[in-house]
Amino acid sequence: MSDTMHDPSSSTVQELHPEQSWGFLRERELGRLAFHLVGEVHIVPVNYAVDGERLVFMTSEGSKLFGVTSNSDVAFEVDDISGEHATSVICRGRAHVLEGQAAYVAERLPVRPWVGTPKTVVVAIEVDEISGRRFRLTRPWLRDLPSDPPV
Repeated sequence: MSDTMHDPSSSTVQELHPEQSWGFLRERELGRLAFHLVGEVHIVPVNYAVDGERLVFMTSEGSKLFGVTSNSDVAFEVDDISGEHATSVICRGRAHVLEGQAAYVAERLPVRPWVGTPKTVVVAIEVDEISGRRFRLTRPWLRDLPSDPPV
């Protein structure tokens, strides 16, 4: 076997260790929340912060809050493409509203609304499962593009 077979950086898909996945999440602040609402799956962008091994975000009254309080099973995904590599981390867990003293966790985290709508409800996702992958991108269509436009 060649050395390339043993070098994880040379493989097309590399599984991330849970600690690497958490590190990736800590370095970002925007992801997608998937939740159930009236028999359908919805996906919405959410800015978040990591608190230990849970995700925290703020929201207001509406379909997102109704969805996560009606059915706490959620998924959360964060992706990044940088140069020739892409990384994706997916969490599955249970969302619940933090109330009273527990909601003050948002005061010490960098989790504030990005848009001008008031969001005062603090939600935490207790992560049951986390998986991450890093991909080496080939994107052959980029190599096959003509270097000069036809005249």
